[in-house]
Formats: sequence, structure tokens, C-alpha cells
Amino acid sequence: MENIRVNEKTGQQEYVIDFDGVQANLPILPLPSGVKICFFNLHGNVLLTEKCAGLLTKKIGDCEVLITAESKGLQLTHCVARNMGMPFYAVARKSKKLYMQDGIDVPIASSITTGKEQRLYLSRHDVDLIKGKKVCIVDDVVSTGASLAGLEALVEKAGGIVYKKAFVLAEGEAANRPDVIYLDKIPVITD
Repeated sequence: MENIRVNEKTGQQEYVIDFDGVQANLPILPLPSGVKICFFNLHGNVLLTEKCAGLLTKKIGDCEVLITAESKGLQLTHCVARNMGMPFYAVARKSKKLYMQDGIDVPIASSITTGKEQRLYLSRHDVDLIKGKKVCIVDDVVSTGASLAGLEALVEKAGGIVYKKAFVLAEGEAANRPDVIYLDKIPVITD
């Protein structure tokens, strides 16, 4: 693949993506299942997060509220919400926090990276924020669709309308989904 190179300093194989002048070097990591993924991580990368948020904001349009799941989508969604002039966005948590006792939750199937079933939790404040609104789900990567399905179920349970689904990257077959918006695609490497 032309986007794969070896990092001269670390010897690690990387998948290289250019986001309109901002380069991301994604380490290629093996999963217990035997496949390898191009690991995308926005944590701590202000320049890349801002660039991706700016590009996604242009594609999202007229949704009324954003939702993401902790943790890798948080700063991305924060920047998109700021760009759109939204004072709040909803955050689905992966564990039930003390302030969430009157919230809602849904199960999600195992994702490509977790390998186990999880739950997503939404506080009453975020349920009220979503209810009756056109909601855009925002996250870093869509792959198997397990996390996305959980977020969709949470939005519907909260009384919101899943309006758009926006991601920085679509991994593997997710790039063929007509219902998602994304900036670029990455492969699942099966050697």
C-alpha cells in the first residue's frame, strides 16, 4: 500500500494520511484477532484535532446538537461544537458516574478495539439536551459500527433524531456505508 511506510526513528510501520496539509502518522498495531489496525489518536494533538474539526464542521451542516462517546471523540466534538456556535454537546460515558443516577443506558456489542460488550450511559442533562432534536453523532473512527449502533440507540432512547453520523476516518468496510460522513478511509490489514 502506498500510504504505508516505516518510521525511521522507531522502526514502526505507519499509515500516513494528509488532512489538507496536516499529516497524521498512524502506527499499524496488531489486535488479538490477528488483524492489524491503523491506530488513530487525537488525544493531545491540538493541530490535528483542530484541522479535522474544521473539515468535519463543513460537512455536518444543520444539526441541532452533537453527541460523542468518551474518550477519543471528546476534544474533536468540543471543537466542532465551538465551530458551530453550540454551547453544549452530549457525552456518552462508558461507566455510570455518580451524577448519572437518573440517566439512561444501552448495551453495545464489542468493538474492533475493545473485544468485549460494553454499555453507554447518558446523564439526564444530556437526555434533555437531545430530546426532540436533530442529532449528529461525532467520533474519531467508525469501523465495525458497534459503537455507532450504541450511540444511535442512546439518541433514540433519549427521544432525539439521529440526523447525521460524522467521523474523521472510516475503517475497512465502514467506508462503504452510505449513512456516514467521513474525511478519509483507512484499511484493516489482514496480511
